Amino acid sequence: MTFRAYSAIFAVFFGLVGSPALAADAGQGDTQKVASISRDPTDLPPPIGDRAPTRVRVDLEAMERVGRLDDNATYDFWTFNGKVPGPFLRVRQGDTVELHLKNAKDSVMTHSIDLHAVTGPGGGAVFTQVDPGGEKAFVFKALVPGLYVYHCATPMVANHISNGMYGLILVEPPGGLPKVDREFYVMQGELYTNAGFGAQGLQEFDADKLMDERPDYFVLNGAVGALTKEHPLRAKVGESVRIFFGVGGPNFTSSFHVIGQIMDKVYQQGSLTSPPLTGVQTVSVPPGSAAMVELTARVPGKFLLVDHAIARVERGLVGILDVSGPPQPEIIHGMAKQ
Repeated sequence: MTFRAYSAIFAVFFGLVGSPALAADAGQGDTQKVASISRDPTDLPPPIGDRAPTRVRVDLEAMERVGRLDDNATYDFWTFNGKVPGPFLRVRQGDTVELHLKNAKDSVMTHSIDLHAVTGPGGGAVFTQVDPGGEKAFVFKALVPGLYVYHCATPMVANHISNGMYGLILVEPPGGLPKVDREFYVMQGELYTNAGFGAQGLQEFDADKLMDERPDYFVLNGAVGALTKEHPLRAKVGESVRIFFGVGGPNFTSSFHVIGQIMDKVYQQGSLTSPPLTGVQTVSVPPGSAAMVELTARVPGKFLLVDHAIARVERGLVGILDVSGPPQPEIIHGMAKQ
């Protein structure tokens, strides 16, 4: 998308132009000629619930694949299990987790995994430096409940993360989390490309831009349009919504904000052992961290997910929460001209 295309999204939402522009930008007509690497935000396991600790096996595979970056651009992503972010991992405090990491035979690079939920050297990375075609495993105890980032930890670590090797692991407390109607999995990342934002064709990684912290793209779930064109979040009026939000980075803090919504609860830094903040407009999430946010879909409409470092919308960072249902004039309504 171009600068004008992203500005058009805001114009539609604020009533400055009609809906056809949004329809075009929301992916009604674009044809994807390459594989999508963007993970559907509804692609996450069901809640753990009230069960006793057990032994859990997790299988991951490092996969290098060319995928859609933008309408006219592709990129050589490095992924866990072929999508960005990697799979949402869900365990319980006290579980014994047996993690197996394969590296695809056609990979070029060595890959590994560091889980911030792990207590031990490298978060598991010392056990999982895997060459192409290989497999390694380790076992850890999930000691502390919380929402944690995981990522590849093979040098240059920032390169592996930027290329898409990050995800979230949730360690639920005993008894599980309170029930909600909808759960979504969203992560923010940056890409550093040689040709710059909006260029066409296969984009190559630019190490100098990475070291200078000059990203060309800011994205949600891996690619431009991932949460507008491909997988908008959907809910109904009256439903409770939980968003597991993380920042892979590798470099930039997010000011996560849902335009037109107030967050009922925010669990900062992914902490589930601290009382949540209530009535929150925007939450700051640094790279390598996460937040669990909850809100109630009180009125219908399309609500934008953004980083309130708002210029990043023009570099690809925007999603949509699409709430359906009857109007709620007692909460909000327009007025006729006097």
